[in-house]
Amino acid sequence: MQSNRPHFTEIKSGNEFSNWYWLKAEMVAICKTLSLPYSGGKFELRDRIIYALDHDGKILKPPKKKKATAKFNWAKEQLALSTVITDNVSFGPNFRRFMKRHIGKNFSCHSDFMDWARNNAGKTLQDAILKWQELEDRKKDPNFKRKIAAHNMMSQYVRDCFADHPELTFQEVHQCWERKKQLPMKEGRVKYEPSDLLFLE
Repeated sequence: MQSNRPHFTEIKSGNEFSNWYWLKAEMVAICKTLSLPYSGGKFELRDRIIYALDHDGKILKPPKKKKATAKFNWAKEQLALSTVITDNVSFGPNFRRFMKRHIGKNFSCHSDFMDWARNNAGKTLQDAILKWQELEDRKKDPNFKRKIAAHNMMSQYVRDCFADHPELTFQEVHQCWERKKQLPMKEGRVKYEPSDLLFLE
Protein backbone atom coordinates (compact mmCIF):
# COMPACT_ATOMS: atom_id res chain seq x y z
CA MET A 1 0.00 0.00 0.00
CA GLN A 2 1.35 3.40 -0.99
CA SER A 3 2.23 5.54 2.00
CA ASN A 4 1.75 9.30 2.27
CA ARG A 5 4.67 9.41 4.69
CA PRO A 6 7.82 11.04 3.33
CA HIS A 7 11.08 9.15 3.30
CA PHE A 8 13.10 9.79 6.44
CA THR A 9 15.83 11.59 4.49
CA GLU A 10 13.25 14.21 3.47
CA ILE A 11 12.27 14.98 7.08
CA LYS A 12 14.03 18.02 8.50
CA SER A 13 12.64 18.44 12.02
CA GLY A 14 11.58 16.47 15.05
CA ASN A 15 8.08 17.91 14.81
CA GLU A 16 7.71 16.63 11.27
CA PHE A 17 9.02 13.21 12.26
CA SER A 18 6.58 13.00 15.18
CA ASN A 19 3.58 13.42 12.86
CA TRP A 20 4.02 9.95 11.41
CA TYR A 21 3.67 6.37 12.60
CA TRP A 22 6.93 4.40 12.59
CA LEU A 23 7.60 0.73 13.29
CA LYS A 24 10.25 -0.01 15.86
CA ALA A 25 12.35 -1.77 13.22
CA GLU A 26 12.25 1.40 11.10
CA MET A 27 13.37 3.55 14.03
CA VAL A 28 16.21 1.15 14.82
CA ALA A 29 17.40 1.51 11.22
CA ILE A 30 17.10 5.32 11.44
CA CYS A 31 19.13 5.37 14.67
CA LYS A 32 21.85 3.35 12.97
CA THR A 33 21.84 5.77 10.03
CA LEU A 34 22.21 8.72 12.42
CA SER A 35 24.87 6.92 14.51
CA LEU A 36 22.55 6.93 17.54
CA PRO A 37 22.16 4.19 20.16
CA TYR A 38 19.42 1.87 18.96
CA SER A 39 18.50 -0.11 22.07
CA GLY A 40 15.34 0.60 24.05
CA GLY A 41 11.60 0.77 23.53
CA LYS A 42 9.69 2.45 20.71
CA PHE A 43 9.11 5.70 22.58
CA GLU A 44 12.76 5.89 23.66
CA LEU A 45 13.90 5.53 20.05
CA ARG A 46 11.34 8.06 18.88
CA ASP A 47 12.45 10.68 21.42
CA ARG A 48 16.10 10.01 20.55
CA ILE A 49 15.50 10.60 16.84
CA ILE A 50 13.42 13.74 17.43
CA TYR A 51 16.14 15.19 19.66
CA ALA A 52 18.86 14.41 17.11
CA LEU A 53 16.88 16.05 14.30
CA ASP A 54 16.40 19.22 16.34
CA HIS A 55 19.93 19.34 17.81
CA ASP A 56 22.29 18.68 14.88
CA GLY A 57 22.55 14.95 15.48
CA LYS A 58 23.34 15.15 19.19
CA ILE A 59 22.46 12.19 21.40
CA LEU A 60 19.68 12.61 23.95
CA LYS A 61 20.97 11.72 27.40
CA PRO A 62 18.83 8.95 28.89
CA PRO A 63 17.14 9.67 32.23
CA LYS A 64 19.03 8.30 35.20
CA LYS A 65 17.53 5.05 36.36
CA LYS A 66 17.04 4.52 40.03
CA LYS A 67 19.51 1.89 41.14
CA ALA A 68 18.34 -1.02 43.25
CA THR A 69 19.68 -0.94 46.80
CA ALA A 70 18.88 -4.51 47.87
CA LYS A 71 21.46 -7.29 47.62
CA PHE A 72 19.00 -10.19 47.90
CA ASN A 73 19.83 -12.90 45.36
CA TRP A 74 16.49 -13.90 43.86
CA ALA A 75 18.14 -16.54 41.69
CA LYS A 76 19.76 -18.53 44.52
CA GLU A 77 18.10 -17.74 47.86
CA GLN A 78 15.54 -20.14 49.31
CA LEU A 79 12.20 -18.38 49.07
CA ALA A 80 9.43 -18.53 51.66
CA LEU A 81 6.01 -16.98 52.15
CA SER A 82 7.61 -14.50 54.53
CA THR A 83 10.31 -13.43 52.02
CA VAL A 84 10.14 -9.68 51.56
CA ILE A 85 9.93 -8.28 48.04
CA THR A 86 12.96 -6.06 47.39
CA ASP A 87 13.64 -3.33 44.85
CA ASN A 88 15.79 -5.77 42.86
CA VAL A 89 13.06 -8.42 42.59
CA SER A 90 13.67 -10.84 39.74
CA PHE A 91 11.14 -13.16 38.10
CA GLY A 92 13.51 -15.92 37.03
CA PRO A 93 13.18 -19.70 37.42
CA ASN A 94 13.64 -19.66 41.20
CA PHE A 95 10.80 -17.16 41.66
CA ARG A 96 8.52 -18.95 39.21
CA ARG A 97 9.09 -22.36 40.79
CA PHE A 98 8.15 -20.94 44.17
CA MET A 99 4.95 -19.35 42.85
CA LYS A 100 3.92 -22.51 40.98
CA ARG A 101 4.49 -24.54 44.13
CA HIS A 102 2.01 -22.37 46.03
CA ILE A 103 -0.42 -21.41 43.26
CA GLY A 104 -0.26 -24.29 40.82
CA LYS A 105 0.79 -24.91 37.24
CA ASN A 106 -1.57 -22.22 36.01
CA PHE A 107 0.68 -19.50 37.42
CA SER A 108 1.96 -17.08 34.81
CA CYS A 109 4.20 -14.08 35.34
CA HIS A 110 2.15 -11.55 33.37
CA SER A 111 2.93 -7.85 33.15
CA ASP A 112 0.21 -6.69 35.57
CA PHE A 113 1.60 -8.92 38.29
CA MET A 114 5.23 -8.01 37.65
CA ASP A 115 4.37 -4.30 37.70
CA TRP A 116 2.67 -4.78 41.06
CA ALA A 117 5.69 -6.60 42.51
CA ARG A 118 8.16 -3.96 41.26
CA ASN A 119 6.07 -1.22 42.85
CA ASN A 120 5.51 -2.97 46.17
CA ALA A 121 8.90 -3.49 47.76
CA GLY A 122 8.34 -4.31 51.43
CA LYS A 123 5.41 -6.65 50.80
CA THR A 124 5.92 -10.39 51.20
CA LEU A 125 5.58 -13.28 48.77
CA GLN A 126 2.42 -14.22 50.68
CA ASP A 127 1.07 -10.81 49.65
CA ALA A 128 2.23 -11.48 46.10
CA ILE A 129 0.29 -14.75 45.95
CA LEU A 130 -2.88 -13.04 47.17
CA LYS A 131 -2.38 -10.24 44.63
CA TRP A 132 -1.87 -12.68 41.77
CA GLN A 133 -5.10 -14.46 42.70
CA GLU A 134 -6.89 -11.11 42.90
CA LEU A 135 -5.65 -10.20 39.43
CA GLU A 136 -6.78 -13.58 38.09
CA ASP A 137 -10.25 -13.16 39.60
CA ARG A 138 -10.77 -10.19 37.29
CA LYS A 139 -11.09 -12.64 34.40
CA LYS A 140 -14.40 -13.87 35.86
CA ASP A 141 -15.92 -10.52 34.95
CA PRO A 142 -17.13 -10.80 31.32
CA ASN A 143 -16.48 -7.06 30.88
CA PHE A 144 -12.89 -7.21 32.05
CA LYS A 145 -10.21 -6.20 29.54
CA ARG A 146 -6.53 -6.11 30.34
CA LYS A 147 -4.89 -2.75 29.75
CA ILE A 148 -2.94 -2.62 26.50
CA ALA A 149 0.56 -1.13 26.68
CA ALA A 150 0.82 2.37 25.18
CA HIS A 151 3.32 1.29 22.53
CA ASN A 152 0.99 -1.44 21.18
CA MET A 153 -1.16 0.90 19.11
CA MET A 154 -2.38 -1.75 16.68
CA SER A 155 -3.87 -3.93 19.42
CA GLN A 156 -5.60 -0.91 20.96
CA TYR A 157 -6.90 0.15 17.54
CA VAL A 158 -8.29 -3.33 16.82
CA ARG A 159 -9.98 -3.53 20.23
CA ASP A 160 -11.57 -0.09 19.89
CA CYS A 161 -12.73 -0.72 16.34
CA PHE A 162 -14.33 -4.06 17.22
CA ALA A 163 -16.01 -2.49 20.26
CA ASP A 164 -17.68 0.02 17.93
CA HIS A 165 -18.33 -2.40 15.06
CA PRO A 166 -18.37 -6.05 16.23
CA GLU A 167 -19.84 -7.10 12.88
CA LEU A 168 -16.59 -6.37 11.05
CA THR A 169 -14.09 -9.07 10.16
CA PHE A 170 -10.50 -8.88 11.34
CA GLN A 171 -9.44 -8.35 7.72
CA GLU A 172 -11.68 -5.28 7.50
CA VAL A 173 -10.40 -3.86 10.78
CA HIS A 174 -6.82 -4.51 9.70
CA GLN A 175 -7.50 -2.73 6.40
CA CYS A 176 -8.66 0.34 8.34
CA TRP A 177 -5.53 0.18 10.49
CA GLU A 178 -3.24 -0.09 7.47
CA ARG A 179 -4.86 2.92 5.81
CA LYS A 180 -5.00 5.02 8.97
CA LYS A 181 -1.33 4.59 9.86
CA GLN A 182 -0.32 6.07 6.49
CA LEU A 183 -1.76 9.44 7.50
CA PRO A 184 -0.08 12.20 9.53
CA MET A 185 -1.40 12.49 13.07
CA LYS A 186 -0.51 14.13 16.36
CA GLU A 187 2.61 12.55 17.88
CA GLY A 188 2.33 9.67 15.41
CA ARG A 189 -0.34 7.96 17.52
CA VAL A 190 -2.77 5.88 15.49
CA LYS A 191 -6.17 5.93 17.19
CA TYR A 192 -9.47 4.51 16.03
CA GLU A 193 -12.18 6.96 14.99
CA PRO A 194 -15.67 6.09 13.68
CA SER A 195 -14.87 7.83 10.41
CA ASP A 196 -12.16 5.24 9.73
CA LEU A 197 -14.80 2.96 8.23
CA LEU A 198 -14.66 5.18 5.17
CA PHE A 199 -11.43 3.33 4.37
CA LEU A 200 -13.56 0.29 3.52
CA GLU A 201 -15.46 2.08 0.77
